[in-house]
Amino acid sequence: MSTQIDRPAGDAQTAHARLFAPLRLGTELELSNRLAVAPMTRVSATADGRATALMADYYEAFAAGGFGMVITEGIYTDKAHAQGYLFQPGLADDEQRDAWRTVVDRVHRHGGRIVAQLMHAGALSQGNPHRGSTKGPSAVQPIGQQMAFYRGEGPYRMPDAMSADDIAEAIDGFAQAARRAQEAGFDGVEIHGANGYLLDQFLTAHTNLRTDRYGGSVENRLRLTVDVIQAVRRATSAHFVVGVRVSQGKVNDFTHKWEGGEADAAQIFGTLGKQPVDYLHTTEFEAWRPAFGTAGPSLAALAKRHVSVPVLANGSLHDAGQADGIIARQGADFVSLGRGALTHADWPARLRAGKAHESFDRGLLAPIADLANALGHRPGRPVPA
Repeated sequence: MSTQIDRPAGDAQTAHARLFAPLRLGTELELSNRLAVAPMTRVSATADGRATALMADYYEAFAAGGFGMVITEGIYTDKAHAQGYLFQPGLADDEQRDAWRTVVDRVHRHGGRIVAQLMHAGALSQGNPHRGSTKGPSAVQPIGQQMAFYRGEGPYRMPDAMSADDIAEAIDGFAQAARRAQEAGFDGVEIHGANGYLLDQFLTAHTNLRTDRYGGSVENRLRLTVDVIQAVRRATSAHFVVGVRVSQGKVNDFTHKWEGGEADAAQIFGTLGKQPVDYLHTTEFEAWRPAFGTAGPSLAALAKRHVSVPVLANGSLHDAGQADGIIARQGADFVSLGRGALTHADWPARLRAGKAHESFDRGLLAPIADLANALGHRPGRPVPA
């Protein structure tokens, strides 16, 4: 396995000092640094959606390794149509809530903060024991194939168009899951509005053919996200952190771009910036690249133009120079790592010490991207360092 050395000249303790500066989210949540673990689906819960001891080990390792904030994998919000994958964890009932308490406590033991990502898969659901059908904004079959490393096979199913009652049920699911997350001790929640899942399906013109208040204009297509934010905020206390994740690309449509370019970005981020949120999380394949075309600002930088809350950037920032650079250029306020964190749960501690960072090994995700595979693929090493 190849290695890369993130070791700039000078004292390793002061290298990339921007990455280790503290940051406040909301009114009370203090992060020890600008390094977060990105949400990553691990399909390692029990069949009925409860977090496991192995999951507690996994999340604790990131906090012990120096990450200031850990964002969980996407957690399904209701027992109707929210669940996307078999063995995905939930916050749809009190038993699932209680199973998360150990995970939260283990992260807090090391001074880390943990945020629950709330997710409704919508039309991209490929493993839901609660319902035999999928639902989305419109009866439009998603492009692409289900993801084999999350136990999917073949094309996505044709979804049913959501009724007004279905939409109300989804909104309430987010709110009740957020309430349970706070009861479980999480420091906040992140509303998953990215990567092609339900809220993003409503935002995307070719998957949203509705003619009611949730379809048509960008303002209308963004309305469900706004309604969810408002409902989550009402269901939780004022100090509880609420974030939102936004992207252009999707798990089944990797190169998608917003049709209106920077004008759409201005409207989307301008609207989200007026909502009661505490941070905005943007994700692209390479976070520093222009959001549109070959020149211009990145998606995170566009977000910073229109919101007053901290912007979290995600996308190939496991290179410390790129991570430090996007903050230095004021293109983001903090960064989240996916592949880098999977490779080294102690990525921040290694950077401080000037130790080598190995390249990401895709075998960690094959044949199934779960924690059992991570253990079996690299026997005798901590999960998934």
